[in-house]
Amino acid sequence: MLRTLYIRDYALIEELEVEFESGLNILTGETGAGKSIIVGALKLILGERATTDLVRSGTRKAVIEGIFEEAESGPLITCLETHDIEPGPCVIMRRELTPTYSRAFINDTATTLPVMREVAEQLIDLHGQHEHQSLLRADKHLDLLDSFGGLGALVANYAGHYRHVASLAEERDELAGQELRLREQHERLAFEIGEIDVVDPQSDEQERLENERRILENAERLYEATASLYEMLYAREGAVNDQLVVARNELRDISRVDNTFESALEEIRSAQIIVSEIATLLQDYNARIEFSPHRLETIRDRWSDLEGLKRKYGGSLEAVLEHRKRIGRLYELAENYEDSLRVLEARLREAMEDLSGAAMRLSAKRHEVAEHIEQAIGAELCKLGMPKSRLHVTFSRREDRDGWIRLPVEGRKAEGVTAYINGMDRVSFHIATNVGEDPKPLARVASGGEISRIMLALKTILAKNDRLPILVFDEIDSGISGAIARKVGESMRQLAQYHQIIAITHLPQIAALADTHYAVEKHVAAGRATTAIRRLEETERAEHIAALITGPDITEASLKSARELMVTAK
Repeated sequence: MLRTLYIRDYALIEELEVEFESGLNILTGETGAGKSIIVGALKLILGERATTDLVRSGTRKAVIEGIFEEAESGPLITCLETHDIEPGPCVIMRRELTPTYSRAFINDTATTLPVMREVAEQLIDLHGQHEHQSLLRADKHLDLLDSFGGLGALVANYAGHYRHVASLAEERDELAGQELRLREQHERLAFEIGEIDVVDPQSDEQERLENERRILENAERLYEATASLYEMLYAREGAVNDQLVVARNELRDISRVDNTFESALEEIRSAQIIVSEIATLLQDYNARIEFSPHRLETIRDRWSDLEGLKRKYGGSLEAVLEHRKRIGRLYELAENYEDSLRVLEARLREAMEDLSGAAMRLSAKRHEVAEHIEQAIGAELCKLGMPKSRLHVTFSRREDRDGWIRLPVEGRKAEGVTAYINGMDRVSFHIATNVGEDPKPLARVASGGEISRIMLALKTILAKNDRLPILVFDEIDSGISGAIARKVGESMRQLAQYHQIIAITHLPQIAALADTHYAVEKHVAAGRATTAIRRLEETERAEHIAALITGPDITEASLKSARELMVTAK
């Protein structure tokens, strides 16, 4: 709910702060007092564009701020997080205007007007008599119908089938688009596969070849070096191993005299063992050395083949192997193109059958819900003084020979229908307000009073399903009076059981029904006009309602009538 609205230095408003309550909040005031200015300020924090002349003359900046409490719905939180705005138990919407620029903030995070409008759409629905109201937008009618009928699960089931068909259709189209290219590439693919396969490269092969080549090219040096080292360490007279044995024996003798040398004795024993092991390694290595010019030539030829593949297919053996995998898949696809396409098209046909079934089930349920809506709104309009009016929910579909949805038609081939993410139906609410008239789209209903009552009837039956918590009505009661005004007020009061209602009215029959009543007043001080708003105490309300009956010249009769309206409202 909108808890607080703060306005400073905006048009006629110097500074104003009002706290709204749940239920039906009514604003009244004389013509020109500034009621429309307050609504205009509210529109700014809902994302409407501003003009520079709105900043109060002689001031630097206008500020409008609204605090929305109990604003923790899932869609709202998702919307905030999508735009990197920290959600919380309340949402603070603020606009700052100067003669040269405008800034927008949500929860103290700077944002843009489109984002502000997107967030506001999750919170509040503002209705003015001639504005493009959300209920007059045909693109919203299907969502309203589904919401009223509780069809969310059916819609989600259908959407799952739709996404599956879309995925298969995309895969089929991509495959079909490859046919000519695959046929043209068939010979080249076969050549490249053969060229790579005849070499049969391995991922780590060059590293192993390089090591073997290096050994073969240096075989003579390795032979001489290992033989010389073996001689030095072990084989010749006075070799290192012999010297270590002599040293070991000496240390053993003196350690028997002084145990200080015991650790040195262990170390020299280890050294002698290590030298012996190295000598064995050198001897074994020397015996295995091969002198093979033929093997060396084979390695060089293999290296050349691998380098050729690398130059042609990506610069590394990994790239060559990846290229082989890719062209292998393409070649297999080219070889089995028709079979692959047949399998994919069969899967697509099956998925389209499932989609068609889901679409027909959803559409049938929607037609049932539409009948309930038509009856319910007819009854509401009758209560609101429009007994001859009737609402008609119009369904339409777009025929498409290649449409994903196939509807059975008796005696001939099934016809194709365009599939949308939310079904095959397009829905529009039409209204006929007089006998003998054809129903027309809601947006084309001319009378402001009729628009108001139709909108109230729709809102009343959809109230429990409409997720928007706040409704603002800006003099939508224009064009009605008397008993009809009372019925409109009662409808608004009933609506206020499910939503916070903020309504500007000039009708006493509606004002008398307020849960909370505010007076908008204009004062003149020091030659300047200022708009203010205050919450009326119960004792003050009768005078203000009486003023709506007779104007500023309040009479005892008008006061009596006002009190009677208030009594009957309780």
